[in-house]
Amino acid sequence: MTRAVVFAYSEVGARCLGVLIAQGIEVPLVMTHADDPNEQRWFESVGELARRHGLRVETPADPNTPQWIAAARAVRPDFLFSFYYRYLLESPWLAVAPRGALNLHGSLLPEYRGRAPVHWAILNGETETGASLHYMVEKPDAGDLVDQQAVPIGANDTALEVSLRVAAAAETLIGRALPKLVAGTQAAHPLDLQAGSYFGRRTPEDGRIDWRRGAKAVHDLVRAVAPPFPGAFTDLNGCRLDLWETRVDPAPARHPGAAPCLYVESGSWFVDCVDGRRLQVLKLALDGRSVLPDAPPPQLSNQPVALGLA
Repeated sequence: MTRAVVFAYSEVGARCLGVLIAQGIEVPLVMTHADDPNEQRWFESVGELARRHGLRVETPADPNTPQWIAAARAVRPDFLFSFYYRYLLESPWLAVAPRGALNLHGSLLPEYRGRAPVHWAILNGETETGASLHYMVEKPDAGDLVDQQAVPIGANDTALEVSLRVAAAAETLIGRALPKLVAGTQAAHPLDLQAGSYFGRRTPEDGRIDWRRGAKAVHDLVRAVAPPFPGAFTDLNGCRLDLWETRVDPAPARHPGAAPCLYVESGSWFVDCVDGRRLQVLKLALDGRSVLPDAPPPQLSNQPVALGLA
């Protein structure tokens, strides 16, 4: 029987681990991250899934230690898989499994190597992304490509919607590739890294809106970080103003001389942007509390309300 040590987290991790189990791969060790009770979790728990199937689950603070590498070697895996595990596995791990170490990445490699690929793709206005399975090397997201599966990104899709789509693509992808990997017939080819791109880690502060940007750029930021992620925001009179959902409106700005500004029109929130276009704001919050256009708080009662330029 083929054996694999699995590093996994998030929805991609749970779905791909499920495929390995369904296809009869023996998984003697699963490494994941401890579930955080304070996190707004939108994905299935890898730990819970693994325990339901009687698998050994570990949540190391640092997997790159001789202790954990020795533990993995002791179970004699054929393969090592990393499915959305948050820590970079250092070079000693690459020699643990004789048939290879493989990683599932949430983009169409070589594009969007690195961190938060779905968020960056939406932020940059891409219309397509996907999932890629590749061999691991010391450099992140740089090893030979086994297979990939594309998914569309709609003009108003949020990071959650695209992430779930990528997870479904990852499930399809690993299900298609796994039998060939086991049989030793799966081809792989080098990535042209010069033709690709690399993006770094994002933080909640990256959701701060730069009002020097036009309407579409602000809209792309809003949907790239929309809840359950930290969200797009701006400061207003000492409060945090969150834009949770927007649409680029076909009508031009109503108050171009005052842009950027927030106002109510026909029972809806709107923001005029500096490029002469405007956004309809479908969901707005002040200090974390949703506010409706027919009952604005005092900070938003004077229309239009100026929004400070970053």
